[in-house]
Amino acid sequence: MRRIRFTVAYDGTDYHGWQVQPGLETIQGTLERVFMEIEGGPVHVAGSGRTDAGVHALSQTAAVSLANPIPLENLRRAINRQLPPAIRVLTVEEAGPDFHPRHHAVSKTYEYRIFRGEVCPPHEWRYVHHYPYPLQVEQMMALAPLLEGQHDFAALAAADDRELESTVRTIFFSRLEFAGDRMTYCVTGSGFLKHMVRNIVGMLLEAGKGNLDAAGLRTFLEPGCARRAGPTAPAKGLFLMRVDYGG
Repeated sequence: MRRIRFTVAYDGTDYHGWQVQPGLETIQGTLERVFMEIEGGPVHVAGSGRTDAGVHALSQTAAVSLANPIPLENLRRAINRQLPPAIRVLTVEEAGPDFHPRHHAVSKTYEYRIFRGEVCPPHEWRYVHHYPYPLQVEQMMALAPLLEGQHDFAALAAADDRELESTVRTIFFSRLEFAGDRMTYCVTGSGFLKHMVRNIVGMLLEAGKGNLDAAGLRTFLEPGCARRAGPTAPAKGLFLMRVDYGG
């Protein structure tokens, strides 16, 4: 049995997230159907994490175990011939038999894209949060780095993730950049809770509206904070950029 590690990119607009869900089109479910055709039997595709419905990926890492001896490059071509255009396998390689894309990941990087112009171009609409209203951008840019370090992110998690044994995560990089009509929030961390990045963006937007300062942000990072930090930004502006494994 071969362990195949691969990277996949996808437009998540028409999918109900990564994870298999009965009766719904998902990224994982679509990949498993295609790999099953090649393998001639059931397969399980493991991902580095579960993206929400409507979230996109430029490079998601996944793995699958196959008995089929098909050469790697032929495997990549065969998969992409059968996948819908919104999903593409970018690279394939042999991996150790115990490789798991989630358990072995060192960090993940996400981008959240906001379009600030009055009129959002149609070709951008599916991939940005259109927010043309006044914002204190300098305040948002100043607060973004305060998220770096190890913190309890319970206030920035979805309700079901707040019940996890630990909601502590480490953020290595957190920056907001602004150029022309586009605002981009970039964050790299050891791992992320459900809705965490989208909730961070929602919190930064509240800061841009003048509703949150540095002291207020820090209260949301205090252990055991029972408050919820701002609204959840729409899924369509979020992209998983890459997953890193060190070494």
